[in-house]
Amino acid sequence: MNPLTRMIRPLMLGLAIGLLGLSATAARAAQAIDAHAAPDVFLDAVANTMLDAVKADPDALKGDVGAISSLVRQYALPYVDINKTTRLAAGRYWRQASKPQQDDLVKAFTGTLIRTYSGAFTRVTPATRITLQPFRQDPGADDVVVRTLVSQPNSADIGVDYRLEKTPDGWKVYDLNVEGIWLIQNYRNQFSQEIGRSGIDGLIQALNTKSGQ
Repeated sequence: MNPLTRMIRPLMLGLAIGLLGLSATAARAAQAIDAHAAPDVFLDAVANTMLDAVKADPDALKGDVGAISSLVRQYALPYVDINKTTRLAAGRYWRQASKPQQDDLVKAFTGTLIRTYSGAFTRVTPATRITLQPFRQDPGADDVVVRTLVSQPNSADIGVDYRLEKTPDGWKVYDLNVEGIWLIQNYRNQFSQEIGRSGIDGLIQALNTKSGQ
């Protein structure tokens, strides 16, 4: 893995699903998020509601991994299609897996992402900003990319592109690009290498080991 990938990866999931918190204000705001709104409006509401929440939560700002993992599961996963993310990351190997293996892979990958990327929250400060970029895609499309910039004091802005799909339950995030690195493609390469060495069960075991399960 090249140094750029190692540097960027810890940001990915946290930025993909927003910046999370448990305040009463955040809980009330989350109820107003309309998953059936225009994709850029939906994503902007999710990201900035979560950003405001984490700024108000001392444990999240401290980067407490256990607290952040709980927040991710409660407040982020409803807006992420983790099943699709896992299926696309597994590529052709997904069809080779049995249904129990597929279920175990989704569970293992979810745990790995949450555990690995919880470190992204240590980068949040009261001055962190998420700014929506002009949305230039067909608003009637079922699969779109929404572009944002994440701004931090004394550092260059980070471009984050979110890929969303319209589902019966509304928009869901299933992939993202951080400074040219797509999450699914990055993991597809890693999955392929691990499956080549130890099979699908070996990949599941490796993911569980990484996430401490």
